Amino acid sequence: MFGINKKSLLLPPIVALVIAFIFSLVLIPSAKQTPKQLPLAIVNEDQGAIGKTMVETIEKTSQATTGDSKPVVKWIAVSTTEEAIAGMNNQKYYGALVLPKDFSEKQASLKTASPSQPEIVIYVNQGKNALAANTVTQMLNGMVDGMNKTVSQQLLAGLKQQGATLTADQAALLASPILKTVNPVNQTGKLANAPASLFQPLWMASLVAAAIMWMNVRKTEASTKKKSLNHKGIQILAGAVAALVTGFGLTWFAEGILGFDFPSFSDTAIFLSIASFSFFSIIRAVLEWLGFAALPVFALVLFFGGPLLAMAPEIMPAFYKDWIYGWLPMRFMVDGLRELFFFGKGLSWSQPTAVLVWIAIGSIAVFALSVFKPKAKAAADKPVAVSAE
Repeated sequence: MFGINKKSLLLPPIVALVIAFIFSLVLIPSAKQTPKQLPLAIVNEDQGAIGKTMVETIEKTSQATTGDSKPVVKWIAVSTTEEAIAGMNNQKYYGALVLPKDFSEKQASLKTASPSQPEIVIYVNQGKNALAANTVTQMLNGMVDGMNKTVSQQLLAGLKQQGATLTADQAALLASPILKTVNPVNQTGKLANAPASLFQPLWMASLVAAAIMWMNVRKTEASTKKKSLNHKGIQILAGAVAALVTGFGLTWFAEGILGFDFPSFSDTAIFLSIASFSFFSIIRAVLEWLGFAALPVFALVLFFGGPLLAMAPEIMPAFYKDWIYGWLPMRFMVDGLRELFFFGKGLSWSQPTAVLVWIAIGSIAVFALSVFKPKAKAAADKPVAVSAE
């Protein structure tokens, strides 16, 4: 029609739809956060009946469910405050709610002429996940605010029934009869978003290094498998050097130029070097087997991985948690950085470090096995017939 190719008319809307679909998948996790079974510790150090009733009320009222009938909060009963804090230090809980020993006694005193304000202590584990910490803070604050409203109404109703008048002390506590104390643990400070933020430059640097190496050597062929294996070993050593440069360079830039205050420069730089080498190894191995087709996949990993790495698994939509997050090797980099930055753990053979090392070892093995990959046969040159005429 009008001399225009039909394909040129059909292609733009199809491409636009595909791009919209891809970017929607990237943005949905951040736009639609659905907390499910957030593990929170609850400590009832109070031996009175009021404290027991309060805990039962908290557990009951917080059992709001999501679309798949899973509760938002997964309460875990813990005996002492010290045990709850130890659990948060080991990243078992996102927070804790504590009723002190004298809670029932002080709660009962609110009806007397000399009331004492009962206290509920909230702990928020900031280091485990910054976004989840904000969710937990709002949630627990809302719970205590709801308790305050209920206790205030009950107090007024009881005094009215008795025909008693409010004392000055009772009137002062009426608006907020329960004292709420919020204590952050494993505080993140200015590094709250650093673990996830460092992923993108590290991943891109590893991707570019692996891609450049692949493009430079893909047309060269060794005469024997032994020589081919030697060539691959040299590439791995070059990748290790590139990873060290990337890890130390990124740490220096983030600390010296961007003003990040890392607990330990050397621990951070070495860990980032390990992560970079792990990423380089897996990218280089896949490129060796799949070629150019692998590059768009790694680009998509960057787009999909970025938003997810900043989120806690318990607040992701089910699809992303079950089918995408579990397959992202870079989540171990983020977990390892959290341990270094927020939990006072120096560089060690922790789970994140071990997994990154094993990913690198497995990728190197896959890369080495490519020496047995069948080579594409070059098309034979056809003889050209020359006419005698």
